[in-house]
Amino acid sequence: MDQLIITGGHPLRGTIDIAGAKNATLPELCAALLAPEAVTLTNVPALQDVRTMVRLLENMGVAVRQPTEDTLVLDAGAMANLEAPYDLVKTMRASILVLGPLLARFGRARVSLPGGCAIGSRPVDQHIKGLEAMGAHIEVAHGYIEARLPEGATRLKGARITTDMVTVTGTENFLMAATLAEGETILENAAQEPEISDLAEMLIRMGAKIEGHGTSRIRIQGVPALTGCAHQVVADRIEAGTFLCAVGATGGEVMLRHARGDHLDAVIEKLAEAGVGVAREADGLRVTSPGAKGLVAQSFRTTEYPGFPTDMQAQFMAMNVVAKGTSTVIETIFENRFMHVQELQRLGAHITVDGKTAVIQGGVALSGAHVMATDLRASASLVIAGLVADGETTVERVYHLDRGYDRMEVKLRALGARIERVRA
Repeated sequence: MDQLIITGGHPLRGTIDIAGAKNATLPELCAALLAPEAVTLTNVPALQDVRTMVRLLENMGVAVRQPTEDTLVLDAGAMANLEAPYDLVKTMRASILVLGPLLARFGRARVSLPGGCAIGSRPVDQHIKGLEAMGAHIEVAHGYIEARLPEGATRLKGARITTDMVTVTGTENFLMAATLAEGETILENAAQEPEISDLAEMLIRMGAKIEGHGTSRIRIQGVPALTGCAHQVVADRIEAGTFLCAVGATGGEVMLRHARGDHLDAVIEKLAEAGVGVAREADGLRVTSPGAKGLVAQSFRTTEYPGFPTDMQAQFMAMNVVAKGTSTVIETIFENRFMHVQELQRLGAHITVDGKTAVIQGGVALSGAHVMATDLRASASLVIAGLVADGETTVERVYHLDRGYDRMEVKLRALGARIERVRA
C-alpha cells in the first residue's frame, strides 16, 4: 500500500495544469451508454475512479479505446450486459449513474447498491422516486436496484420531478434518463454544479434538448435517439481549490492553468478574506500567499453550489489550523465529514467538534506525524497540513487521494514541495 512522505516548510512556486473534473467525467462516461455511436471525451483525468468506471462500462460490453493519455473513446453500440455488479460498484457511489442511461435506452437495468467514501448517508431513494415518476418499475432486492419499463412500454415518460433534497447524482441520472423519455421532463430543486452544466452541454452535442442547466429548474424535451459526439471535460474546480488552499497555507506564488475562477467564487471570497491573493487571468488563476503567519482564519458553512462546497471543507480547515484566530466550520451536507479532524489533531491542530460544528483554534505550529486518510478530501487536507508541518509527515491510505487527484505529489514536487510516494 502506498504512502506519501512529506517534509514540510517549503513555499510553493511555479505553474501546474488543473486536470479535468472527476465529478464531470464520471457522469459523462455513463452518458456514452445513451448512444449507439462512439463518444470521444478529452481532458479526462488519470484517476482511480475513472479507471473503475471504465472497467464497469467494459464489463457491460462498451468498447473503450484510449488514443492519448487524456482521451477516451467509448462505443456502446454492441453492449448487451445491463448489470452493474457489486464487485465493480462497491468502491464508488458514482456507479449509480449507469441506472438512468440504461433504463432510458434499453428499458431495464440491474445495478448494485453503491459504495464509496464513508462520509455519511447519500441515499438512492431520490433516484428511485424520480425514475418511478417517469414510469419505471423499481425494486430493491438482494443488494441490487432492479428497474424496468412497464409491460408494453418502449420509453420512459416525461414527468415533473421535485426531489426532497438537492442531489447532484440524482439530477444527473434524471437529466440523462429524460433525454430519451417521451415528452417533457422538468427537474425542480435541481443541483446547479458546473459539472451538471458540463454534462448537459455534452448531451446537447449528442442531440438532446435541454434548457435551464446551471439553475434549480431544468427542462428536457425527450428525443427518440441520441448520437455520438466529441466533448472536452471541464476543469476540476475542487483540484483547483485544493491547490489554492495549499499555496495559502505554505506561502508562495503559483499559476493554476485552466482553473475556472467563476466556478470557485465562494472559496475565492473566503481566501481573499483570509489574506490569500487570487487573480483571475486569461488562462487560469494566479494565487499568492504570505504563508501561515500572514493569514487570518475564516469561518464558513458548507452548502449546495454556488455556496461553499463540502468538497473543500477539509482543505480549508487545514489552512485555518495554521492561520491566526479562531474559526468555526459548519458542515451541512454530510454528517460524517469531520473524520479528518482526529488526524489533524495528531499533527498538533486544536479542533473541537460538536455535531455539525467544528471550532478551530488557529495559529498553531504543526509537527510531522503518521496520519491516516479516511476519505478523498480528508486525504488532501492531511497533505496540506503536512506541507506546513515541521519535520516529516507520513500519510497512509493514499488510495483515497488517487480516487480524485491526478498525480498530486508530482504536481506538488513541480512547485517545490518535498513529497515522495513510497510503497509501504
